[in-house]
Amino acid sequence: MPSSPLNPDDRAPRQRRGSYLGGGRLITGTAVDRDSSGASCVITTDSEGSRLARQNSHVQSIELRTYVFLDSLQPQLAAYMGTVSQGFLPIPGDACLWLEVSPGMAVHRVTDIALKASTVRLGQMIVERAFGSLALYHRDQSNVLHSGDVVLEAIGNTVEQRSRCEVSWTEIIRAITPDHAVLINRQNRRGSMIQAGMSMFILETEPAGYVLIAANEAEKASNITVVDVKAVGAFGRLTLAGREGDVEEAAAAAMRAIHHINATARG
Repeated sequence: MPSSPLNPDDRAPRQRRGSYLGGGRLITGTAVDRDSSGASCVITTDSEGSRLARQNSHVQSIELRTYVFLDSLQPQLAAYMGTVSQGFLPIPGDACLWLEVSPGMAVHRVTDIALKASTVRLGQMIVERAFGSLALYHRDQSNVLHSGDVVLEAIGNTVEQRSRCEVSWTEIIRAITPDHAVLINRQNRRGSMIQAGMSMFILETEPAGYVLIAANEAEKASNITVVDVKAVGAFGRLTLAGREGDVEEAAAAAMRAIHHINATARG
């Protein structure tokens, strides 16, 4: 049976969007070429580029709330973070990067980007109602910083665009009573215990993750006991204990760390 003459569409070297091939509609962004034998070849044109553009736009809508780099985890803070870690455990001296982003589920994309950028290990990843947080560790500071740089570039942010640290409450309470000490210890099972007669420094911040740098710098500066460090949730909470002079020195170091964050943050 003689073949029917080609219509103008068949003569066209390429059929664009909305064409049909084998009774099925082509995927948007594909094109059909015909080779010398007359066979049809499906060629991807702008679909991949459009998908990547949409993905990049989606990633760059992520809000950076907290970016905290700890150059060397202090022994007590490293031990405390190990008690709550569901991933790889940190050890004293590790470099650590703590990131908090919004919305919460975006932490999965941020985690994927960070882990593929270097050989960092994932210690924690928490998805909350509104925010998501993750902790990265490595002995080599450059690996941790590189993963952080790649994440910042992907989401279109800089360190300076992180949120400012709002201090909701800070106080030193001297000579803790026995009853008070017992209840604090019952509530906080992961850190060290506070003893009656000790002084106590408490700090509450928003976003939550900033208490980590406060705790790390406080431990560097003074001989104190880390009682509690909560770096997730709407507010971060830090409790340190020790002799009065040591606690005062630790409190000053913690607040210096917070002031440094705010001096460079524009968010």
